[in-house]
Amino acid sequence: MDRRVKWRKASRSGANGGNCVEVADLDRVIGVRDSKDPGGPRLALSQGGWSALVAEVRSGRHDL
Repeated sequence: MDRRVKWRKASRSGANGGNCVEVADLDRVIGVRDSKDPGGPRLALSQGGWSALVAEVRSGRHDL
């Protein structure tokens, strides 16, 4: 992924001791990475996949 990509944290990321993910709009996909390890593994999700994941997390389906 391009180093010029603008990664962003959730506005509430400070509330959990810094344990959060960062996301970036990468044209046709959404990039997701661990904020504590920006050079580490990353996920690339389609727009639909990202929307589905967010909906599942908000519904409580995943214990994050």
